Amino acid sequence: MSGRTKAEEKATLAEMCSVRVDETLYGVPIKHILEIVGRARPQPVPLAPSYVGGLVHYRGDVLTTVSLRNLLGMPPCGALQDILVLDVNGGGFGLLVDAVGEVLTVSNAEYEPNPAILDEKRRVFFNGAYKLKNSLMVLLDPEQLDPMRLSGAAA
Repeated sequence: MSGRTKAEEKATLAEMCSVRVDETLYGVPIKHILEIVGRARPQPVPLAPSYVGGLVHYRGDVLTTVSLRNLLGMPPCGALQDILVLDVNGGGFGLLVDAVGEVLTVSNAEYEPNPAILDEKRRVFFNGAYKLKNSLMVLLDPEQLDPMRLSGAAA
């Protein structure tokens, strides 16, 4: 006998990269992250949708970035931001966040689904939240943040 309860045996673990935008802690599944580019300065794209944070040079290519602040209707940061280079369905893009934190291991026992009262427009970007010791970490859905998907949703 292992000495663990059935609930403990059923609990699965996942690794999340924690990021901050303003005072909110978000989590991105580590399996989608290719690289973290610290303190980059994306070049603005004239006439681009508001969620586009700009373009950056990345390993010889040009990478489109999505500004999480802009997407959530928040004011600009005013400081350099970090970029998470994400791989979703074989395509890469950058996610602009205020700061990248640490990699956290979370359990599905700490997971809560999105609340029903969450604004429908924003609900699509979130996959619930994890209850941490002293805070909540909102789980981002990288597939929904892909600029190609966002451009299709805006059309």
